[in-house]
Amino acid sequence: MKLQTQSLIITPCTEETLQIISTTDEYEIGSHIEMYLEESKEDPSLIGWGVWLVINKEDNTIIGDIGFKGKPNLENTVEVGYGIVPSAQNKGYATEAVREIIKWAFSFENVEKIVAECQNDNLSSIRVLEKLQMKRIEPQKNMLKWQLKK
Repeated sequence: MKLQTQSLIITPCTEETLQIISTTDEYEIGSHIEMYLEESKEDPSLIGWGVWLVINKEDNTIIGDIGFKGKPNLENTVEVGYGIVPSAQNKGYATEAVREIIKWAFSFENVEKIVAECQNDNLSSIRVLEKLQMKRIEPQKNMLKWQLKK
């Protein structure tokens, strides 16, 4: 399973993928990835509903990760999250990657809504979510909540 855009390859994160793809000096495998890899060993149906790697086609390096915080819930909703290394920011990669993974998720009958959240001062994420036509909902203290319905 692999998604492709004009500039990116987006592939589910597995131990095998991490071994064959180069990482930039900036990209670090975080604790969220290690936890996801352990969980997906126990429940292989999580693959696709967890971490995906964002790979720059030009040099075949990981420039970030994106993904869902679990399988669709009882309300047919999934939460998307993403991060791009600083040197690859402000080039449209986050928008391109999130748009593609949203399209993938909406291809499933049991996904009706995608939600996201970001800090209220994270202007880059706010721009990404606005470009994707997500709507702001439920502002809370320092966080903004977003949703997109199918």
